[in-house]
Amino acid sequence: MSWLSPKGEAWNFSDQNTTVQSTGDDFSLGSVPRSKRMMGWLSITNITFGIATAIFYLQMGSVMALQFGAMNAIISAVYAIVVAGILGTIIAYLSAKSGMNVNLMSRGGGFGYIGASLTSFIYATNFIMYCALEGMILVAAVHAFLPTIPEWIWILIFGILVIPLNWFGIKQLDKLQKWSLPLFFIFLVAAITMAFLTPSVYGGAFWTYMPDGLQVGGTALLSCISMQHGIMGLTPLLASDYARFLNPKDTKFGIFAIGFVPQIFCFGVMGGLGIWFGVRLGEANPGVYIVLLLGVWGVLFTMLTQIRINVTNIYSGSLSLSTFFENVLKFTPGRHFWVVVTGVSAIVLMLGRITDHLELLLTFQGVFLMTWATILVVDAMVIKKIMKIGPGYYEYRQENLFKWNPVGVAALIIASVLGTIAAIGFMGGFLKSTAAFFASILAAVISVILAKFTNGKYYVKEEASGIDKEDYIR
Repeated sequence: MSWLSPKGEAWNFSDQNTTVQSTGDDFSLGSVPRSKRMMGWLSITNITFGIATAIFYLQMGSVMALQFGAMNAIISAVYAIVVAGILGTIIAYLSAKSGMNVNLMSRGGGFGYIGASLTSFIYATNFIMYCALEGMILVAAVHAFLPTIPEWIWILIFGILVIPLNWFGIKQLDKLQKWSLPLFFIFLVAAITMAFLTPSVYGGAFWTYMPDGLQVGGTALLSCISMQHGIMGLTPLLASDYARFLNPKDTKFGIFAIGFVPQIFCFGVMGGLGIWFGVRLGEANPGVYIVLLLGVWGVLFTMLTQIRINVTNIYSGSLSLSTFFENVLKFTPGRHFWVVVTGVSAIVLMLGRITDHLELLLTFQGVFLMTWATILVVDAMVIKKIMKIGPGYYEYRQENLFKWNPVGVAALIIASVLGTIAAIGFMGGFLKSTAAFFASILAAVISVILAKFTNGKYYVKEEASGIDKEDYIR
């Protein structure tokens, strides 16, 4: 059977391994056909720079350096690059092989179709939350420059602006990120130059800065790692939304570029610059020091970076909501509908002052996302590949799936609950700072035990035929 896309292009869906419903060129409800995986690794890596260039990473670096010392912040950044890079590379590989994002991979990757729906919904709320947080950074910067205009007006303006920028899917995202990336680097170089010309408030080399009473390592380092956990689970999972379009000939090199380059830029370049800016200027908020350094151009710089990241947040959030409501309620209005819902939800959170609850949100988010990513990686690399349990491909079609697979669902619930308890502080100071890592290890062990105990019984009702052998991960 073939349908016509909105662009008048025929899509063939006779192959069982392609999606039955898609929106434009996004294939939000099924696998991307191999004939549609035509994007080069450079284009996809460029799209992921939308999140990598967020000012939020500058702020994280500045806050960690000023509170816990520059060297502790630098060590935690290296840790984040390595862990998130490994997870991101594996997930990008799985996505490129199967043509699916993490929402769809979760169905056949240990969760079942209802179990995966719950992860999709929580994943969507994370993107909505991020959209609101990034939006508030922009609103604060513009409002500081033009205080006569109420904040709620800026919230509406910038909240609505990102909705039409998402209307035409991944190809529009690629174009937006391509033309805006050079502008970003021009503004960034200008800010660095102006900071060099501004006398430093700290007399020594920036990496030697250490608040009184602290030292390299110990509680200060663990505190930095804990802060990194709050955001480092997102970028590996995000890679799958775009790696599924990767041209098969680019897979070998492309998965490393998609997996590691965004992490290097997020935590290494942006986080590192945040450390330098924070120590040199004695200010943790980039919304303040970028505007002080560049004036009205600083406002434009902030606007550019936050629009870039929020376009990406809206796109991924809309895909996750689409998956959830299609699975649970059979409600399939199309991705455009969910783009609007995601954008409006972010506006509501901004109006509700989401930044007042930032620490609690990042704590839960870090535990959940790291745990989920770990389960997907362990399911593919250990349970499917080494233990030979379950099918060697990802099944996403409901008629072939059980509603629940205890392997992933039980592991996620148990590990997330215990990880959150640890993060709150009920299991001691060490586990409080390493709660996300603790939850990830716990989830890995539980999922392997449950897979062995159930012997893959709940992965698929029956093995499917007609799956392209190139889409097998085993």
